[in-house]
Amino acid sequence: MAIFEYKTRVDIGKVNSTAFVTNKGMLALLENVACMHSDKAGYGICDIPLTHLSWVQLNWRVTIIRRLKYNEEITIKTWAKDPSKVTTIRDFEVLDKDGKQVCIATTKWTLTNIDTQGLAKITDNIIKKYEPVSKSIMPEYEFKKLQEPENFSNEYIYNTERRDIDVNKHMHNLNYLDLAYETLPEDIYLNSEFNNIEIMYKKAIRLGDTSKCLYSCGNDKHTVVIKSLDEKDLHCIVNLW
Repeated sequence: MAIFEYKTRVDIGKVNSTAFVTNKGMLALLENVACMHSDKAGYGICDIPLTHLSWVQLNWRVTIIRRLKYNEEITIKTWAKDPSKVTTIRDFEVLDKDGKQVCIATTKWTLTNIDTQGLAKITDNIIKKYEPVSKSIMPEYEFKKLQEPENFSNEYIYNTERRDIDVNKHMHNLNYLDLAYETLPEDIYLNSEFNNIEIMYKKAIRLGDTSKCLYSCGNDKHTVVIKSLDEKDLHCIVNLW
C-alpha cells in the first residue's frame, strides 16, 4: 500500500462552463483520494470516533500540466513520505488514460487530537500503516512560510456560513480557494487560468467568523491574504500563477 492508486473520471461537479476541470475541482479529486488512503490505513474520517485523531492540512503546492475535461478517465496516485514527529508530506501524481502526467502536487499535514484540539504525535504505529516511501514528485520544492505582500489593491469581506464547515468543525480547506477567487479583480478572474497553486493555512476559520480577504499582484504571482476582520489573525495565504 506504499503508493495508493485510484481510477476515476472527472465528474460534473469538478468542471466549469467550458467543461474543463477547475482548480478547486482538481484539488477536490486529490483530497478525496488522500482520504481513501487514510481510510485504508485505519486513520480516516470514519475512524475518528475510535482513534480520536484527525488529519489537518497545512499546505498545498499544485502544478496542472494539462487541463482535464469532463468525463476524462484518470488515475490518481498518492503516497506518504517519511514524517517528522508532528508533520508529514503527501505527494500526488495524476495520469490520463494514456499514462501521461497531467497534474502533480505535494502537501503538508499534521495530526490533531480531537479531544484536546492540540497536535498529536505521528507514532511509529501510524507511520507503518501508511508505509511511507521516499519518492518526491516535486524534489526541488520546499515548504516555507509564505510572506504577506506590503500593499493590496482589492478587498473582499466574507461571513462564514454553515455550508463552509467540515468534519473538523472549521472552514473546509478548499473553501479558502473560493474566497481567493472572489477577491480577484474581475479581469484577472475572467482571463487567468492559474496552473500553479500554493496555499498555506495558519489559523482555522470557524462558523460565525468574518474574514477580510486582501489581493495583491507582484513577481508574476497573484496573492490573496485571508485574515480576521480586525486583521489580527492570519488565516491563509493563497498564491496563484
